[in-house]
Amino acid sequence: MSLPNSASRRFPRHSAAATVRLSMSANAPKRFELEIPIAHDRELEATKIAEQVAEEMQFGPDCVAEIKLALIEGIINAFEHSGSAMQKVLVEFAIHDEELEVVVQDFGQGFDASSKPAAARPLQKRGYGRRLMESLMDEVKYFTSPQGTRLVMKKRRPKRA
Repeated sequence: MSLPNSASRRFPRHSAAATVRLSMSANAPKRFELEIPIAHDRELEATKIAEQVAEEMQFGPDCVAEIKLALIEGIINAFEHSGSAMQKVLVEFAIHDEELEVVVQDFGQGFDASSKPAAARPLQKRGYGRRLMESLMDEVKYFTSPQGTRLVMKKRRPKRA
C-alpha cells in the first residue's frame, strides 16, 4: 500500500467528519481505523478502504466483493440497531499474514448476540444481514455490552496453488 509507515497518523477523508488512522509496528498487524458518522451511504467510504486493503493482500475479486458486502451489512446493522447517541461507527481493518480482520464497533445499547436470526419468511425483504455476513466471511463473532456491540469478521486468504 502506498500509505506512510508511522506509529499512528491521521489521514483526512473527503469529509471533515470521517478520518482514517494507520497504526503499524514491527510485531503487530497493520491496522486501519475509520470513524464514520451514522448517515445515508457513509458505509461506502469503508468499502473503498476494504477494497484497497483486500486487493493489497491479494484477495481475488470474488473475495473482495464478499468482504465489501459483509462490511456493508455490518455497518448498516450498526446504523439501524445501535440506538447510539454518539451517531458514529468505528471500522477497523487488521492485516494478518493469512487473514483480514474487519471490525465494526457501535456505541449503542447492545443486543443478545447468542440469539439466532429469525428464520426468513418467503418474500421477506429484510432480516438476512447476520446470515449473509456468516455466509460471506470465514468467521463472524459479536461482542456486546450495554456500551455497544463489536462485530469481528475474518476472511482467510485462499490457499495458493
